[in-house]
Amino acid sequence: MLRIPENQTSPWSAITRRMLLALVLLFLAAGIVYLDRDGYRDVQENPLSFLDCLYYATVSLTTTGYGDITPVTPGARLLTTVLITPLRIFFLILLVGTTLAVLTERSRQAFRIQQWRRRVRNHTVVVGFGTKGRTAINTMLGDGMQPADIVVVDTDATELEAAAGMGLVTVLGSATKSEVLRLAGAQHAASIIIATSRDDTAVLVTLTAREIAPNAKIVAAIREAENIHLLRQSGADSVVVSSETAGRLLGIATSTPRVVEMVEDLLTPEAGFAVAERDVEPDEIGGSPRHLRDIVLGVVRDGRLVRVGEPEVDAVESGDKLLYIRRVHA
Repeated sequence: MLRIPENQTSPWSAITRRMLLALVLLFLAAGIVYLDRDGYRDVQENPLSFLDCLYYATVSLTTTGYGDITPVTPGARLLTTVLITPLRIFFLILLVGTTLAVLTERSRQAFRIQQWRRRVRNHTVVVGFGTKGRTAINTMLGDGMQPADIVVVDTDATELEAAAGMGLVTVLGSATKSEVLRLAGAQHAASIIIATSRDDTAVLVTLTAREIAPNAKIVAAIREAENIHLLRQSGADSVVVSSETAGRLLGIATSTPRVVEMVEDLLTPEAGFAVAERDVEPDEIGGSPRHLRDIVLGVVRDGRLVRVGEPEVDAVESGDKLLYIRRVHA
């Protein structure tokens, strides 16, 4: 159910590559013997052909050693000692390593999963890798978050293949089950994003997530505004109504399409402008948020957002956070 991404080819590709390397070693050894074929003798006293040299290299590298072809001159014996013997050792290591790699792949993956679960902390769990979940992840990655800090939970194995291709940890299963969320490390997560396709599923996932992660920040997306109170009661910290948000943008676009372009720019962190949050700097304490070097939209005080222009945030205080517009360079 849990899959840790890693940069590797398929087992069959690894085996094919190693077998080709083994053949290269075999022909290299045969070529070395053929160049010094006058120093070798077979039991019938016949001159060695390349086929004889290939046969000798094969039985030598595989440690079979029939003894029907042997080095007789000091140079040939030195050649066998210095070159053929190291090639023989490397050849055996290559074959044994291939076998062990195939046999231990499952154990190695299990070990990596155990190591990951032991150290994962303060990550983000994304439930659902549809359009909303994928866009949320692209936004976080564009804002500087590392792929290793994101875990995707979904019931669609095909979608999870795409997520794994982005370097994300994936969990196959229904997030409505607590054991699936625990497998994703939700109990240690800093935030949980719920981007399911159904509102009732989002409510159930929120309930489950809040039960096992009481301190995590839970953000949920729903389609209908009438379900906002259900998400809030279930434990969601923030609720995004996707259908109404899209509808507002559609309405604005009919009269002022440039406003929609600017909103899209603000919501895209890769380039242009972006809405960001930062701590108040010491030299800004006591000043008006309207007169700072950044364009400030709001002040977060005691966990509550207060928009600029309200009397209670005429002066910023220590511990405040500022929501501001920052310039992003592509």
